[in-house]
Amino acid sequence: MKVSVDDDSCRGHGVCLALCPEVFDLSDGGYAVTLVSEVPPEHEDSVREAAASCPERAITIT
Repeated sequence: MKVSVDDDSCRGHGVCLALCPEVFDLSDGGYAVTLVSEVPPEHEDSVREAAASCPERAITIT
């Protein structure tokens, strides 16, 4: 599973970071970034929850 954050859509709410800090972080500008290119299997459920909970729908899972 891969995950990405749309830089143009993210508004820095931090929901993804709160739900899965092993995969998401906030940049110096306060916007979400991913820490890994491939999501470890043990974090897949949290990443799905983060994507579903993103107020801006800025997270894409492939």
